[in-house]
Amino acid sequence: MLMRTKGRIKDQWREQRIFELRIAIAGVLILALSGALVWRLAWLQVTRHDYFSELSQGNRVRLEAVPAPRGIIYDRNGQILAENRPAYQLELVREEVPDLDGTLKRLVAIGLIAPDALDDTRRLIRSRRAFDSVPIRLRLEEDDIARFAVRRFEFPGVDIKTRLARYYPHGEMAVHALGHVGAISEADLARIDRAEYAGSSTIGKLGLESTYEKALHGRNGSREILVNARGRSVQKIGTIDPQLRSVPAVPGSDLILSIDFDVQRVAEQAVWDRRASVVAIDPMNGDVIAFVSRPGFDPNNFARGLTRAEFAALNGNIDRPLFNRALRGVYPPGSTVKPVMALAGLAYGIVNPLETRFCRGVYTLPGSRHQYREGRGGRHGAMNLEDSIAKSCDVYYYGLATQLGVERLEEFLKPFGFGAPTGIDIAGEKAGLLPSPAWKRKAFAKPADQVWFPGETVIFGIGQGYLLVTPLQLAHIAGVLAAHGEVYKPRLVTGQRDALTGKVTPVAPVRLPDVRQASPEQWAVILRGMIGATTRGTAAAISRTAPYTIAGKTGTAQVFSVGQNEKYNEKEVADRLRDHSWFIAFAPVEAPKIAVAVIVENGGFGAAAAAPVARRVMDAYLLRKFDETPLPPADAAAKAAAAAAVTGRLASGVGAGRAATSGAATDAADAPDAGDIE
Repeated sequence: MLMRTKGRIKDQWREQRIFELRIAIAGVLILALSGALVWRLAWLQVTRHDYFSELSQGNRVRLEAVPAPRGIIYDRNGQILAENRPAYQLELVREEVPDLDGTLKRLVAIGLIAPDALDDTRRLIRSRRAFDSVPIRLRLEEDDIARFAVRRFEFPGVDIKTRLARYYPHGEMAVHALGHVGAISEADLARIDRAEYAGSSTIGKLGLESTYEKALHGRNGSREILVNARGRSVQKIGTIDPQLRSVPAVPGSDLILSIDFDVQRVAEQAVWDRRASVVAIDPMNGDVIAFVSRPGFDPNNFARGLTRAEFAALNGNIDRPLFNRALRGVYPPGSTVKPVMALAGLAYGIVNPLETRFCRGVYTLPGSRHQYREGRGGRHGAMNLEDSIAKSCDVYYYGLATQLGVERLEEFLKPFGFGAPTGIDIAGEKAGLLPSPAWKRKAFAKPADQVWFPGETVIFGIGQGYLLVTPLQLAHIAGVLAAHGEVYKPRLVTGQRDALTGKVTPVAPVRLPDVRQASPEQWAVILRGMIGATTRGTAAAISRTAPYTIAGKTGTAQVFSVGQNEKYNEKEVADRLRDHSWFIAFAPVEAPKIAVAVIVENGGFGAAAAAPVARRVMDAYLLRKFDETPLPPADAAAKAAAAAAVTGRLASGVGAGRAATSGAATDAADAPDAGDIE
């Protein structure tokens, strides 16, 4: 055994071969792994460089929206009506706030959020994306900023931002035309593209601000900012990092309006402390020169954000300052409709312009004892067509309306724009009401109420009963009369200007189908009657000293009906039950440049309250004469006495009647008097 063990010899060559094979295999593995590593590095560093670079940027930068500057609104002469000013606002990013409810409660505790706004604020934040910066308080005051700054460390995810805020330099002036902006609500978020409004805190709510929101808003940009682990910016002011990218915002388009603000201001001041509306239009192209609804409100309060209490006080105001009377207020037109009625009589051959009719102060339908009285209890005697317009004879138009019939009245009035929106370029316009038997059958449920009675046609002739118009409609109709049947769609915007290039894109006037029912000779008769109204008739006072010729028509619309055996006494009627005062006019007659409609709610006689306002507006536009002295309101003591007197009167049922705006008499036998008082 020993000899056999000693006989074994170590095979060094075989071991060498095994070692070399192992070295070769190890080398191949090392080369393969090294190649894979190099390939992977090349793939990461070269092929996927952009992707991973962007991911790495995300660890140190945050993408922040840059809101576009909102377009500026100018009047026709270049006066700024709405602009943007720097302001501070409090914003919150939900994903960076560890305790949202606790944070909001602490903000309430230090007075930065109103307690009654807490729930709305919470809902607004949760309706936005977690990474969106949501404005929770607009337009911070200096003490608000200081109060937050000293406790800023307590509010991660909440910061003060500098933004451009909407500002209306003239406050209440033209507010019902301009509208206003407000904080973006949950309802707004449901209808807008959230990406387009990232970083935006407000949106147009009413008027031009809402209708032209898309043009005014512009296109938001974005920028990358350096942040720390808490998401706060660590980028030093004035430094430039070439790796941080930005996309510039595109400003919204500027709007150029047809409004002449100097004229607008005169019109506003003339009715400043009244419930009233004034609309002035260029009859040759439809440009709205003045658009007034009083009382108004300061749109800057909406731009900064109203508390619930502030909004409730404004919304609950008995004078309804939020209500756009020019666009949405519907009233009986009263005697302002008589020129159109007279033209209908001529067009249908019902009357001869030289023929006279006798006004004895009352009108009765055949077979009826009910008397439709002349306004103010007067009687005019013999009246031809021109005199009937100038003197505003009710009896003449009671008979004319009866002869024409309601079907022909509806047919003739419709092309003038009665009963239809004018199509002005702001939303929310009311259509008014042009009544007819067919309309009444649809409007009432009870068969007895669906019948059109002869008495309703009678008072139709003096613009009472169911016939309703808006101040805008009546200004438009006055423009049609001024242009002898040419019709243009009213407009507020005449052009849009690119904020970057300054290029103006004009908005062309829109011509509508002409009123063709009458001949030039018949138009001339109506014109002479309206000139007579301002020279020898119901509004003669406003033409005194005027260096231009005015054609006009007064109107007084009842608010409540007067019983058959009663007389209307303004001194015994509460202020809000007095007649509405109307006046329409255009001038200069030879080449009309302006048509005006004025209504003063509960103002009384058209010639007394509304006509002086129209004269001021026309002087401002035609003569550049700017009288801004407020016209005197009714005496306060008289109002109080009248209110006390009418309280007992209405409580006893004496003289109580349905408001004229709710409908007219249903039967000639029991119809209350609807006389139009000038």
